[in-house]
Amino acid sequence: MAGLLNTVLNLLIAAIVARAILSFVVPLSGTSPHPILLGINQFVGQITEPLLGPLRRVLPTLGVMDFSPMVAIIILVVIKEVVRGRI
Repeated sequence: MAGLLNTVLNLLIAAIVARAILSFVVPLSGTSPHPILLGINQFVGQITEPLLGPLRRVLPTLGVMDFSPMVAIIILVVIKEVVRGRI
């Protein structure tokens, strides 16, 4: 059970990192990004928004910077360590 939870947490962390990278790549693609890129961006957004949305509402606004992905990754890493029994 712990192995499955660890895998799910790793996939969530990867999706959050992918979303952060795509937030820079998609706007740089110009006015008509490739449809596959848009599909990946939408898929990753649907996976990560349930975790990042509530964090965005709780965290203070610091200009245009969104720190919710970083906070989410820290929370997920702490949960992974708790499951492993290190904390």
